[in-house]
Amino acid sequence: MEDPILLNPGTPNFLALAWQQRHFMSDKLGRPIADDDILLAVNSKYGRTQNQLHIHVSCIRPDVKHRLSDLRPPPTEGWSHVPGGLSGHDYLVRRMSETELQQREAFQLLVDEVDGARGNMAYFGLAMTSLPDGDFLLLVTEFDPLRLNFASPEELQDHHCDVLAPR
Repeated sequence: MEDPILLNPGTPNFLALAWQQRHFMSDKLGRPIADDDILLAVNSKYGRTQNQLHIHVSCIRPDVKHRLSDLRPPPTEGWSHVPGGLSGHDYLVRRMSETELQQREAFQLLVDEVDGARGNMAYFGLAMTSLPDGDFLLLVTEFDPLRLNFASPEELQDHHCDVLAPR
């Protein structure tokens, strides 16, 4: 997150590339997984165990999916607070079209649009999930040790994929 190389114009669009590889989850499971059941997460420097950029591709927690679908008013292409947060932590949310995902790197969006992010990317965690209409939601959380928030949006994922259980 904190490496300035991520903001260079020639750097690959890592989130878009990771999204293109989500089929590996379905391949492993042996059946399709709906896009809105998947969440990508990049933990902050303070919320990760590896000292390198890596993107967690897993299922979204069912309660998080439900909470995001209930947001009123629905998220727009500007950052807004998730009322009450997620998993006990403050999050910002922003809607993003598929076209915008392909044209704009999410890390650059974070730096350009979120107060305090420029020069402080190590303090932020970023997540992305799909909406049923094909747009995406970007989620951002900021390191806050006093509130025990290590900016690890991986907390929004369910690696057991309970969201896929028959209803």
